[in-house]
Amino acid sequence: MKSILKTVLAASASMMVLTAPSALAQAAAPAAPEKWDPKYEPPRMPDGTPSFDGVWSKASLTVLERTPQFQGQVIAPAVATAIETGREKAMEASNAPSDPNAGAPEAGNNVGGYNTFWMDPGTKFGVVDGEIRSSWIVIPEDGKIPYTEAGKVEAEAAVSEMRNNFDDPEVRSAGERCTVGFGSTGAPPMLNVLYNNHVQFFQSPDIVSVLVEMNHNARMIRIDGEYREDAMHQWLGDSVGHWEGDTLVVTTTNFHPHNSVRTAIRHEVYLQPDSVVEERFTRVADDTILYEFTVTDPDLFTQPWKGEMPLWKTDEQIFEYACHEGNHAMPGILAGARRKEAEAEKGSSAGSQ
Repeated sequence: MKSILKTVLAASASMMVLTAPSALAQAAAPAAPEKWDPKYEPPRMPDGTPSFDGVWSKASLTVLERTPQFQGQVIAPAVATAIETGREKAMEASNAPSDPNAGAPEAGNNVGGYNTFWMDPGTKFGVVDGEIRSSWIVIPEDGKIPYTEAGKVEAEAAVSEMRNNFDDPEVRSAGERCTVGFGSTGAPPMLNVLYNNHVQFFQSPDIVSVLVEMNHNARMIRIDGEYREDAMHQWLGDSVGHWEGDTLVVTTTNFHPHNSVRTAIRHEVYLQPDSVVEERFTRVADDTILYEFTVTDPDLFTQPWKGEMPLWKTDEQIFEYACHEGNHAMPGILAGARRKEAEAEKGSSAGSQ
């Protein structure tokens, strides 16, 4: 994991350098992306509702919360192009072959992880109706999750507990346990992560199913249905939808308590089981679905916060994300913690003699 972080940080550093005016002056000024056609007519299912058939991608350089390098919601085309070019070069460099003569790492050092060949975070920033976006969050205007003071304390405590407690497998993250994908990739709001960013829709008049590539989670949205009992918490929440014209509106709550902490390299979200997420899916072009989401929880946030994200049509397939609950690493994680405790106790006993 540390090696992955190094790659991402190195790429980010290259992005920051390439936003300097001198770099932009040398780049050709690209044209702004085209706006969506407001008269677009989507393909339809036999019942007349818009078809979301196929595989769609969330991969993008845009992330949930605005980063310090951007002052506003919209990125100028020349700036976006420079960053995208720099990021491509950084990824190519980080994917260079390993030195065959380097030898084995010293005992106790980090041995690294898989290289960037296996990563698919996207190569372009997200575009919403002709605007290149610096963050998915559009409300509040600063592009940040608006935690209350108490909500921030609760979120930080929950994240710290998840990262530092090795006494109980159920305290570990849902992604680490292979029950739900890393971050908030499966349960709404469905966000982009480092890889496996595909989703696939399956539609009928009564059910719309959203299959998420990581971690092969399928959310069943009941059209004009009723919510289940409050005590019945599901990993992806309880989703009920309805159609407003050509927009599928989905409201989800009753999330599983073990999926409250959603951390990934590219975002960190904390929700409670009774937090409410409203999603709106609107097909705005043959190759684009506008995905909007609004998160509401007065116990955590000073106001509802809203995001907008394009889902891109892709010809690629969804492959099995072969990760099972518990994972092969979970026994090692817990056993390693017990080993460290035993060694610390042994050292303490030796020092007291």
